[in-house]
Amino acid sequence: MVIDDLAKLMNVGGPQVSPDGKWIAYTTSHVDVEEDKNVSEVWMASWDGLQDVQLTYGTEGAGSPRWSPDGKWLAFTSSRPGKAKGSQVWLLDRRGGEAHQLTEVKEDLEDYRWSPDSKQLLLTLKAKDELEPEKGAKPTPPKPIVLDRYHFKQDIQGYLTDKRSKIFLFDVSTKKLTRLTKEDKYDERAAEWSPDGRFVAFVSDQEGSDPDRSNNSDIFVVESKGDSVMRKLTTFSGQDSGPLAWSPDSTRIAYRQGIAPRYSIYDMERPAVVTAAGGSPEVIAATAAMGTGPVVFAEDGKSLLSTIGEDRVDYVAEIPLKGNGIKRLTVESGAAAALSTANGHVAFVWTTDQKAPEIYVLDGKTPRKLTSHNDALLAQLDLVPAEDLTAKTSDGNDVHGMLTMPVGYKAGTKAPMLLWIHGGPTAQDEHRFAPDRQLLTAHGFAVLQVNYRGSTGRGHDYSFAINADWGDKEVIDLLAAVDGAVATGKIDADRMGVGGWSYGGILTDYTIASTTRFKAASSGAGTANLLGMYGVDQYILQYDNELEPPWKNVAPYLKLSYPFLHADKITTPTLFMGGDKDFNVTLVGGEQMYQALKSVGTPAELVVYPGQFHGFTRPSFVRDRYERWFAWYDKYLGMPVPVKPAAPTEHKAE
Repeated sequence: MVIDDLAKLMNVGGPQVSPDGKWIAYTTSHVDVEEDKNVSEVWMASWDGLQDVQLTYGTEGAGSPRWSPDGKWLAFTSSRPGKAKGSQVWLLDRRGGEAHQLTEVKEDLEDYRWSPDSKQLLLTLKAKDELEPEKGAKPTPPKPIVLDRYHFKQDIQGYLTDKRSKIFLFDVSTKKLTRLTKEDKYDERAAEWSPDGRFVAFVSDQEGSDPDRSNNSDIFVVESKGDSVMRKLTTFSGQDSGPLAWSPDSTRIAYRQGIAPRYSIYDMERPAVVTAAGGSPEVIAATAAMGTGPVVFAEDGKSLLSTIGEDRVDYVAEIPLKGNGIKRLTVESGAAAALSTANGHVAFVWTTDQKAPEIYVLDGKTPRKLTSHNDALLAQLDLVPAEDLTAKTSDGNDVHGMLTMPVGYKAGTKAPMLLWIHGGPTAQDEHRFAPDRQLLTAHGFAVLQVNYRGSTGRGHDYSFAINADWGDKEVIDLLAAVDGAVATGKIDADRMGVGGWSYGGILTDYTIASTTRFKAASSGAGTANLLGMYGVDQYILQYDNELEPPWKNVAPYLKLSYPFLHADKITTPTLFMGGDKDFNVTLVGGEQMYQALKSVGTPAELVVYPGQFHGFTRPSFVRDRYERWFAWYDKYLGMPVPVKPAAPTEHKAE
């Protein structure tokens, strides 16, 4: 696999099973090289796999397909030209014809759902700070952004004003909008109709006078009519979150409940069920010790379907409402996501080390591949699987990871290796299709990925172990795994590099401040000066609850800032990267570390990507990042210079 192949890959996702179970609508996303952007489209495949049809075209793209319950319409969202600007709901008639714009809202459309009778939509809308100028109107200068919120910035969204997300009823025939509730102060999200159409459930954080200072979201229910009075169904003093799922008989609501009563990035959400009439919510016992994805009720209402992330895999599972006995429905080592069900049919996205994402369905209890968008490309590529690796740390932890050897690796030789650290930290490296892993191994590197303490997949306690103690146990785990990889005899211990993005970049800084064994490093969207980050990123609740504000307890800020405060101990040449619009882990974190290393004379380089958030959206910048990674590690790990094919000899006519 080479960088050019990134533009050939199709990202397949978002399956939605039709009400009769005969079709699955889904989305694909691909790179438009000429326009330098990603374009998404809507497709549909028949359940039997015999038909696969592209439904939308155009440079503006389309997404979020949803079937009307009566089966007559397939809705999707798009910003394509129409009567109203911005993202709107469009309709495709199942009988054929062009799509037409249904909504003409002036607000930002965040989500939508069909009513059970197909006559209304639930629209989640958020008022814009500045309205779109009328067509042909003279542009007006921007206005100052006035902020009065405690949590005042968020990646992609930017600066947060007092505008809140609200739920509206939208009449399909008259296009009339009606506010569902009267409350203005709180965000409302994850709205879902009850199957009988009488009620709407949603999630909102309404604790205290300032919801920005709390992470205590709850489940509410209202009648499906304008200006309804909401009822709170949950009482847990922490996260009760969506997506929500109603039982087929409209009596119960499944959701996900956290563990920690206060904000915690390490919170492990597990399924819970509450009755719509009110009562004591019940956490599903079978999954109390593991993290799950969004849940849906099985057709008979007696169990739940979900995805479960567990030690390097993510599988589809059937979960009993009472007792234990989880049924694992995907046995192969891989990663499942985006579960959708209707009429007893189940669709999901599936990927493995050597299989790019495609739509799969469950035929009975057996997975069956439905789409083949990436088959032709993968058939041309030499892809390598990841091998599980386990190591014992100095403090007694069993750390699990994966080691992927270079393409064409010959037994008995030793390969240069990159310790490639995942972000989060609440995530895990698993047996999924990872373009970064395949590109790096094709370039000649072995790649070591480690699920250090803080990662998911091994229970809440394993993740929570690093609470208020960053850069300690994780580094112990990372270095133990490196020792384990070297002990296999396959790794050249004198030619090792380290790198990562987000928390992977943060851990890169911690690692190079703890050892000099790596010859090169790349820290993307990282930081190492905690005092310098308070108030400049989106994690104000985490700082307040996990560390306390610095004026109350400065000690942890100083302790956790050791890479910056001891930058004179770092000798590893390091490449720092980030987007200038990143409000998640702001660019200032990389700038400070870059400046510190330059100050003490350690080789360093800083690359700033204009207009990019925490996750890059411009394909040419994604490509540029890989090219710079290759060049940096090649330089310091002594990789051979690629031999370019000789230009053909030019023959001139006599």
